[in-house]
Amino acid sequence: MSNVLDLTCDLIARNSVTPDDAGCQALIAARLEAAGFAIESLRFGAVDNLWATHGQGAPVLVLLGHTDVVPSGPVEAWTSDPFAPEIRDGVLYGRGAADMKSGVAAFVVAAERFVAAHPDHVGTLALLLTSDEEGDAIDGVRRVAKTFSARGTRIDWCITGEPSSTETLGDLLRVGRRGSLSGKLTVRGVQGHVAYPDKARNPIHDAAPALAELVARRWDDGYESFPPTSLQISNIAAGTGATNVIPGTATVHFNLRYTPLWDAPKLEAESAALLDRHGLDYAIDWHRSGEPFYTPEGPLRAAAREVLAAHLGRAPEESTGGGTSDARFIAPLGAQCIEIGPVNASIHQIDEQIRVADLEALPGLYQALIERLLPPA
Repeated sequence: MSNVLDLTCDLIARNSVTPDDAGCQALIAARLEAAGFAIESLRFGAVDNLWATHGQGAPVLVLLGHTDVVPSGPVEAWTSDPFAPEIRDGVLYGRGAADMKSGVAAFVVAAERFVAAHPDHVGTLALLLTSDEEGDAIDGVRRVAKTFSARGTRIDWCITGEPSSTETLGDLLRVGRRGSLSGKLTVRGVQGHVAYPDKARNPIHDAAPALAELVARRWDDGYESFPPTSLQISNIAAGTGATNVIPGTATVHFNLRYTPLWDAPKLEAESAALLDRHGLDYAIDWHRSGEPFYTPEGPLRAAAREVLAAHLGRAPEESTGGGTSDARFIAPLGAQCIEIGPVNASIHQIDEQIRVADLEALPGLYQALIERLLPPA
């Protein structure tokens, strides 16, 4: 097997469900240390984080990834054991094959090749890996970014290896991500008998007009390549299960995905003002997953477009869609961030997979990017 295929299979074979790293980072650290990288392990709580650097000074280019995976789901539903990598008809199957042990392996191989060819390169090449991307993301890159901020660690450019491609490797270049803000709204009423509504107050009825206004509101018209900010209600719960009881409380979970025209404090204030106008007796708990980020035209975006166009034979789509990634914690440090990785069609699914040809092409794409950004001295 090729170097990158062998390493990907070795990583898949390690059952590293969040936050258990299962030895993935130790394996990678040993390889990178042998290649001349300085290794720092940053363990917070149950989470392992690896910071490996080669070279010194600016610019600082970071390859960002995660070694943890989501649970496999029912093993019997898989065609083969999710943690026993298997190749069938030119396709590699296993949990993490696309998200994102292939990207991590490709980073490692690209880094090894680059420093072997250019030991005296300009600036600093770094890898940052965590075992807490698929989970709560508290003690992973979020915590590492706080540590970096406190000690003045600089990052100029960040390439995240998340599976961003849609149909063909490299057909999409992620140049930003929307912010994510979740709210848990509890509306208080007065429980009572449905036959005596004058002696009760129904929190569902109270909340309904406010929720309708929240859902109908057009927050903005989008920004650059960002789609408009949107709010989605994901869960509503109330009542005892009895059909003759007016509930005493109603709970509503919702999420806002928002453009750089907003930040979390502004959205929280706007939402509270709307709820106040409706006279609700309520409490709301917020969870700030991350602010939006956007990488404008510059050396990083231009280099990525050039490398992907050479691979594809055409320019990639440049997008800010999708969910969130750990780059949301790196961007506030002042870094420009992009995402380039495998096809994402099977991520988090049964029989997760990557085409072997795509996997073997990936280190070359990353190495070409590194060479454009950190040329030989």
